[in-house]
Amino acid sequence: MTVVPDKTYRLRVASLTALSALSFQIEGHNMTVVEADGHYVEPFVVKNLFLYSGETYSVLIKADQDPSRNYWMTTNVVTRNATTPPGLAILNYYPNHPRRSPPAVPPAGPAWDNVRARLDQSLAIKAHQGFIHTPPPTSDRVIVLLNTQNKVNGYVRWSVNNVSFTHPHTPYLIALKQNLTEAFDQTSPPDVYDFVNYDIYKTPNNTNATEPNNSETHPWHLHGHDFWVLGYGEGKFDMFNDPKKYNLVNPIMKNTVPVHRYGWTALRFRADNPGAWAFHCHIESHFYMGMGVVFESGIDKVGKLPSSIMGCGATRGVHRP
Repeated sequence: MTVVPDKTYRLRVASLTALSALSFQIEGHNMTVVEADGHYVEPFVVKNLFLYSGETYSVLIKADQDPSRNYWMTTNVVTRNATTPPGLAILNYYPNHPRRSPPAVPPAGPAWDNVRARLDQSLAIKAHQGFIHTPPPTSDRVIVLLNTQNKVNGYVRWSVNNVSFTHPHTPYLIALKQNLTEAFDQTSPPDVYDFVNYDIYKTPNNTNATEPNNSETHPWHLHGHDFWVLGYGEGKFDMFNDPKKYNLVNPIMKNTVPVHRYGWTALRFRADNPGAWAFHCHIESHFYMGMGVVFESGIDKVGKLPSSIMGCGATRGVHRP
């Protein structure tokens, strides 16, 4: 990336990873975060930008360092004690040759298991004044989801409220719209888990949070909507007291949000887009292994489905030309 000294640049940064969380930094330069998932934020300065699968950010950098040399741009894996080498690129100060290596070694990334630093970034993200979408002051329905890693039929699976998501043979939207009741289990999943008696620190069900080489952060992504991020916390979520601390003044809207190790994240969304919408961990293997749910919203308001999409699972019995 070539820059002209003393100019300010906007970098649009996205994480397209299927597994790893990353930290991104530019040697000798601070970054000012100004946008997240398409929404302007109150600017704040970071040295390392933490990114989780599916997230997007905009940062401003000023080319205000020694113009006689180039600088390293690096990405490092966080949340896992990875042995993979860092990703490297060069911030080229014009008119230096763009392939001229910086004189210093690439900067080391932050400690892979520093949860506090990652949580601090999450807490810093607020909606920019003038771009605030005020959230509803209360919710019509409260859903409390707990991620656990379980053994199901001898296989390691992820579960949400002790239910492991299985990708259907018949698309949910078609099954619901066409009333194909045999296409999936019609039992309503639980809205909450037994938060009063459940011990979240019990190792067998929370391996990802307790094993020594893991500091997992799960990026949860909602299809079809943006949501308000009302708060983050450490430890067990207290649904009687923690909501009193929600940010209802200037919460950011996002479509992907991290749930940090041994922590909780509170969201609120308005079900104003009819359909069947997945809400899942954006780590590809975790979703495949069961860490996801589907929200059914206003199926009766969905228009007529085109016959060209019929053909998977039970939809093969639906009329096609």
